[in-house]
Amino acid sequence: MENEQNNIQLQGLHYLTGAPVQITIRQGRIDSIDFLDHSKISLQQLPWVGPGFVDLQINGYAGMDFNTLPIPPQTTSRLTRALWKEGVTSFFPTVITNSDDAIKEAVASIARECEEDSVVGTAVAGIHLEGPFISPDDGARGAHSRMYVRSPDWSLFQRWQEAACGRIKIVTVSPEWTEAENFIRRCTDSGLLVSIGHTAASPDQIVRAVAAGAAMSTHFGNGTHPVLPRHPNYLWEQLAADQLWTCLIADGFHLPDAVLKVVMKVKGNQALLVSDAVMFCGMPTGTYESHIGGKVMLTPERRLHMADQPQLLAGSVQMLLKGVSHLVSRRLCSLSEAWEMASVRPARRVGLPVSAGLQVGAPADVLLLDWKDGAEAEPRIVGTYKNGVSVFP
Repeated sequence: MENEQNNIQLQGLHYLTGAPVQITIRQGRIDSIDFLDHSKISLQQLPWVGPGFVDLQINGYAGMDFNTLPIPPQTTSRLTRALWKEGVTSFFPTVITNSDDAIKEAVASIARECEEDSVVGTAVAGIHLEGPFISPDDGARGAHSRMYVRSPDWSLFQRWQEAACGRIKIVTVSPEWTEAENFIRRCTDSGLLVSIGHTAASPDQIVRAVAAGAAMSTHFGNGTHPVLPRHPNYLWEQLAADQLWTCLIADGFHLPDAVLKVVMKVKGNQALLVSDAVMFCGMPTGTYESHIGGKVMLTPERRLHMADQPQLLAGSVQMLLKGVSHLVSRRLCSLSEAWEMASVRPARRVGLPVSAGLQVGAPADVLLLDWKDGAEAEPRIVGTYKNGVSVFP
């Protein structure tokens, strides 16, 4: 890498084509992409190069959490910087079901740090509010507290949005509530992305939610009842809705490969990856006390489950890189498609400029990835650039 007069030059294998390229970055944007002469370089020594990861759902990381109150000062700042080593250059802090005051406090804390720290302000693309307007049913509710689940309330949401300084951009809602259709329409009219999740809605309610503007499915196939009618059910209906983009957790535990394969075939370019990472992500193997109640166990395989009920997952502890690795190693898709699912596609869904990916003029959010073809080792982030600035290592 060279860094002269604000110019940065990166060499690597283009994530879409595998061709060796040199990317020149100037003033925070990609200035040029030039092919390299194969005869003058060693392809084996080059990393892969592609756009930074965009995660629409991060609850916490490395002991830091957006849902354990009070949120310590600098949590959003420290978490933002910690995510760089995982290749995440843009993300949505996710606030889950809680009391009215707790949600207000959480979103206000995140928004305050976005205002105070310009680095955080550019990395936090918005806040994802996952609840409390979800299903009260066991299974569909997931790990969310039944105590605070409630019907959609536009006035209440507006108070939270005011506390968040308008930074709430994604809202997960279950369409099963009588108030849901009108709430979804008002959110959509306000420029918010409404995602269907943690739902027990009927197929007809799903259809009406999509007609009202719902445009995404939150961690599809998770936060569901363990047993569903063969058909119809709310999973089939979401798959069949052409307007819905679908978020997938591809950590090897949340969804079987067959489900991942089917969803990716049905949704095509509208299938994307999320981590849904919780605070235990990045922490050592062991038993921990969860803020949502009860002890959880993190296994050496990086599976997080309830300590007294090993069959019940207690959240995700794998980042987007693991999702990319899983899809490729299981031959569910190519590296280029998996990378797009973790970067360009989520950015496109929420309208971020980085959806341009590796193109001249695009913001220079760039990753360098060491992943030798056919090697048994997991891929490794060796460089992260945010707006053209080296932020890792």
